Amino acid sequence: MRPTALILAAVLPLIATPALAQEAPRTLQRSALSMTPPVAQEDTALAAAVASPTRSDADRARDAFRRPVETLTFWGLQPGQTVVEIEPGRAGWWNHILEPYAQATGGRYVAVNRPLETMGVEDGSADLVIVARAFHNWHRAGRTEAYLDVFFKALKPGGVLAVEQHRSVDGLNINDTASTGYVPESWVIQAAQRAGFVLDARSELNANPKDDRAHPFGVWTLPPVRRTEQDGRTLTAEERARYDAIGESDRMTLRFRKPG
Repeated sequence: MRPTALILAAVLPLIATPALAQEAPRTLQRSALSMTPPVAQEDTALAAAVASPTRSDADRARDAFRRPVETLTFWGLQPGQTVVEIEPGRAGWWNHILEPYAQATGGRYVAVNRPLETMGVEDGSADLVIVARAFHNWHRAGRTEAYLDVFFKALKPGGVLAVEQHRSVDGLNINDTASTGYVPESWVIQAAQRAGFVLDARSELNANPKDDRAHPFGVWTLPPVRRTEQDGRTLTAEERARYDAIGESDRMTLRFRKPG
């Protein structure tokens, strides 16, 4: 199945709810007066960045789980944008796609490791702020509200906050789940809304029904971390194979917009 077909399969069940999809990105065009399905258009620069031989084999192996073309298109990535990635980490998985894409399209990519010190962009200038797998850490550190406020200021009116996050069963207490790497989707939505963001759309692009979240070392039991030993507990070869077969975590994929 082509990447664009995957996008439509994941998004169409969701855009039928006006409250969740106020405005489609330009790559997903639809009539403002009807619910005509969007027509996805190829972004050749994005496809080239994902297919680039400069990406490592390890990064490429994760494409099946992280669906970079489909996910970035859902978030509304466009040529020439100012894109800020929050805490990309040493592996820099999104960085290896977004930085070459920005260079190829006349845009700007900014990696921010300490959001409360600097966002690397002027207030009201960012088109897209990307947060991948970080909310569990922020909650444990008591930084969620402060971080979201900074992101809101950095984005221009109409700008997008893009979220990819390990997802717990909804309704659970985040104080119990955050230490395992998972957080409830409703909690993330409510936190963003309190900061002033509007939920624009949600997608199951990165869902994984195989992930039952019952792992001895939390989400880090699964690929890509594949933690096998901790606190005197060591997985057997059979257990290791079972967790590897799950693949990467079940994740929410959300798009919020700054009003205006």
